[in-house]
Amino acid sequence: MPFADLGLSDELLRAVGESGYTEPTPIQAATIPSVLMMRDIIGIAQTGTGKTAAFVLPMIDILGHGRSRALMPRSLILEPTRELAAQVAENFEKYGKYHKLSMALLIGGVQMGDQIKALEKGVDVLIATPGRLMDLFERGKILLTQCNLLVIDEADRMLDMGFIPDIENICTKLPANRQTLLFSATMPPPIKKLADKFLSNPKTIEVARPATANTNITQWVVPVGSASHAKRAALRQLLGQEEVKTAIIFCNRKTTVRELNKSLRSHGFSSGEIHGDMEQPQRIAELERFKKGEINILVASDVAARGLDIKGVSHVFNFDAPWHPDDYIHRIGRTGRAGATGVAYTFSSSADAENIENIEKLTGMKIPRLEGGPPPEAEEKPRARAGRDEKPKRARAASGRKAAAEETPEAPAPRAEKPARREEPRSRREETRPRHDEPRPRRGREQDDGPDEGWNGPVPDFLSVVLTGN
Repeated sequence: MPFADLGLSDELLRAVGESGYTEPTPIQAATIPSVLMMRDIIGIAQTGTGKTAAFVLPMIDILGHGRSRALMPRSLILEPTRELAAQVAENFEKYGKYHKLSMALLIGGVQMGDQIKALEKGVDVLIATPGRLMDLFERGKILLTQCNLLVIDEADRMLDMGFIPDIENICTKLPANRQTLLFSATMPPPIKKLADKFLSNPKTIEVARPATANTNITQWVVPVGSASHAKRAALRQLLGQEEVKTAIIFCNRKTTVRELNKSLRSHGFSSGEIHGDMEQPQRIAELERFKKGEINILVASDVAARGLDIKGVSHVFNFDAPWHPDDYIHRIGRTGRAGATGVAYTFSSSADAENIENIEKLTGMKIPRLEGGPPPEAEEKPRARAGRDEKPKRARAASGRKAAAEETPEAPAPRAEKPARREEPRSRREETRPRHDEPRPRRGREQDDGPDEGWNGPVPDFLSVVLTGN
């Protein structure tokens, strides 16, 4: 089915054709006609299947009629991250170039001044993250009473980031008779509850079973040792393969992102990093470097896991198995996009085992293990065990020497040498050892020395009196 059969305008079809697309993806073919008919939509599809164009294209035609008013956007698109919001804005610019639509992007990390100026001129499309939108709303810089079309994109990610209360608050500020489109790769119960509350008789479009991975992606679990250097060594080995052209490496922590990128660069890899602690201009610049091919490896936190459309990513590596199983679907969805094939590796140490088990429960499949050889730290383990075994040997040898000293008739001689040994310069730990060993010989002298009562003078006569009972 070509795009021309979906009911889109000639100007929009021209822009789509110039972008190189001729046939819609399944989610686009199923969604676009229903959106044009002003139906509420619940769209469930795997990441990388064209969900963004599924709502951007019909929105452009719907908003082509009418005009905007100051501070009153006609439509609102909510995105969980700044990167996703910027990407949706790029789609509007690309597909809406033959329509005279105004647009504003409300995201954190940039100055409010330009955003407020754009709102004052009036916008047809407002693309925003919930935090910045609520900030401007509370300042009285925006009114939502004329917003008749709402899109909630990546709803499950909104849930993970704690944005659901903000979304519920935003929905109460919108007209009750609006059109609402909700898109998500997974459908956990809180999202279903949100849809039941704020959508009116929605049409559910399910291209694939929720929480399933793209069949174009080959998935592997790579068992590694528990030490961090074992993961890094295994990662470098896989990155050295010829078929790894471009790769995104996901980590659970921002500190891990920084450390891993530093390690890769020190080993000669062309890598960059993106995480939540970076300023927005830095994040955008790093993404542009990756898209242009200036670097071919991007180390990222989950800030880059959702919806980012970066063409030609051949491999995804989960350096850490994600804490939330849903994030696994979005991470590996950065490869195998638009019908291409991809490969996803997930490293599995003892700390990752439970997370991988939860992923396999969610997806309903057992991810095959890549048994490519011994873990990088396999040779170090015997050495570590040998080091641990040396301590008992030394302890046994020391106890043997003590036993031998006690059996020999010259046992008092070593006790006479103890003061000399205490005077030798030793570490704090070694100085405590003689004190620790003192009770044993003292028990041997207990009958000779008597109890230590603290009196060395003559014993008074009354202390020699013995009481006897009748």
